[in-house]
Amino acid sequence: MAILKNVTTGRVIAENVEKVSDWWRRLVGFIPKDEIGPDDGLWFDNCATIHTLGMRRPIDAVFLDKHRRVLKVQRAISQHRIAVTCIGAFAVVELGEATLEGRDLLVGDELALE
Repeated sequence: MAILKNVTTGRVIAENVEKVSDWWRRLVGFIPKDEIGPDDGLWFDNCATIHTLGMRRPIDAVFLDKHRRVLKVQRAISQHRIAVTCIGAFAVVELGEATLEGRDLLVGDELALE
């Protein structure tokens, strides 16, 4: 697990983020989890579209370009969505619902896993 940090501001966004590369883990994501904490996250490279089919809780998502800069922030994505996408995204970070609440995460900010 790693810490998701906003490099632009120096602030920590989430402290329990997993970089996911295994195809099965990419497919199921948070589906098996009953609870997704505000510090829980999944980072998917080579990804511009996610789904929330089968999820039990809403999530927040951050879409990043190839330089790890924020392209789009989407809060409280409801369960059972077939596709949530961002044209031009290279990576997506899924986070527990309300993780981004009160955080000044802006388009153009750079994110990193530490």
